[in-house]
Amino acid sequence: MWVRCALWGARTPAPLRLGLLASWQRHCRAASSYSASADPSRVRALVYGNHGDPVKVVELKNLELAALGGSDVHVRMLAAPINPSDINMIQGNYGILPKLPAVGGNEGVGQVVAVGSSVTGLKPGDWVIPANAGLGTWQTEAVFSKEALIEIPSDIPLQSAATLSVNPCTAYRMLVDFEQLQPGDSVIQNASNSGVGQAVIQIAAALGLRTVNVVRDRPDIQKLTSRLKDLGAEHVITEEELRKPETKNLFKDMPQPRLALNCVGGKSSTELLRHLAPGGTMVTYGGMAKQPVTASVSLLIFKDLKLRGFWLSQWKKYHGSDEFKRLILTLCDLIRQGQLTAPACTEVPLQDYQRALGASMEPFVSSKQILTM
Repeated sequence: MWVRCALWGARTPAPLRLGLLASWQRHCRAASSYSASADPSRVRALVYGNHGDPVKVVELKNLELAALGGSDVHVRMLAAPINPSDINMIQGNYGILPKLPAVGGNEGVGQVVAVGSSVTGLKPGDWVIPANAGLGTWQTEAVFSKEALIEIPSDIPLQSAATLSVNPCTAYRMLVDFEQLQPGDSVIQNASNSGVGQAVIQIAAALGLRTVNVVRDRPDIQKLTSRLKDLGAEHVITEEELRKPETKNLFKDMPQPRLALNCVGGKSSTELLRHLAPGGTMVTYGGMAKQPVTASVSLLIFKDLKLRGFWLSQWKKYHGSDEFKRLILTLCDLIRQGQLTAPACTEVPLQDYQRALGASMEPFVSSKQILTM
C-alpha cells in the first residue's frame, strides 16, 4: 500500500518550500491510498513512477479504491484536462512535485458518490473540483479528504467545469490584481491561443477591456484569428507583426496597454514591454520559449515599467480557500451568462491517453486535450 502526497522538488526555492509547506502538509491527506489490483473493474488511473517523457513514463494501471474515512469523499471523476503544468510535473521540472509513484492530473471535475460520516456540505451527486494542484485527477474514481475539494454548481457545461480551476482563475487574477484597469483600457498578451489566453480575451471583454493578442504564425492563422475574435479579441497579430514599427498604429485609436501578460519569455516578452504605456506592468506566468525575460535599461528607467510574476498556487496560499471559492463562483457566473466558455477542447477516452499526451505536446495545437472517464 502506498500513499500519494505532495513532495517538494529539489529545484524548488527554499523560501517557497517553507512558505507552502504547511498548506501542502494539510493537502497530503487529499490523495487516496492505493494498491495494485488485478480487478479491471476497479479504479483505472494514469500513473507514473519516474520523471521523464510523459508518453513513455505514464501507464494505465488498475488500482484499489481506498476505504472511505469519516472526513473523506468518494468521487467519480468525469473529465480532466491535460495542462502544461501536468506535463511539467511529470517531466520533473515544476515547482511542486508529488511523491512517486503518483497519479497524474492537477485539474478536473468529479461527482460525489458517497461521503464520510463527519462530512457536511457535500452530498452524493454534487460536482467537485480540486482545491489545490497535485490531487491526481487522471483516474476513474478516488477517495479524497473533504478539504481537498471545492463544490461547484452542476449547471455549467462539463468542459467548462473540467477546465475551471487553473486557466480562468489565472486569467482573472492577472487582469484585476496588478493594474487598476477601467472599461476602455487595453491589455496586450502573448500565447493568446493558450487556455489562459482564451480566458483572458473573454474575461477582459466582460470587464470592458480591449485586447491585443499575439500568436505564433501558422498555416491556419486566419482560422485562429477568426476564432479568437469570436471570443472577443479586438486585435490578433503574429509575433513577426509585433516586431514591425507599424504595430504602433494600433494604438492610434486605443490607449497603450498598461498591462502585458507574458507566457513566452525571450524576444516575445521584450516586444510586449516595448509597447507598454509608461508606468505599466508586465506579468509573467509562463516561459514557453525557455528563454529569460530581457528588459532594456532604458525601458525600466525612462518608462518606469514594472516586472511581476504570477503563480496561482502561491496566490491560493496567500489568500486562502474562502477567497478561492469566491473566485470560482465569480467565474461560474460568467459561464452562466455566456461570457466565459471552455477553451477549444478535444475529448479523449482515458484508455487513449498516449494519443492525448502526444497531442498536448505538439506545436501549434490550440485544442486542449480532455480525458473523459
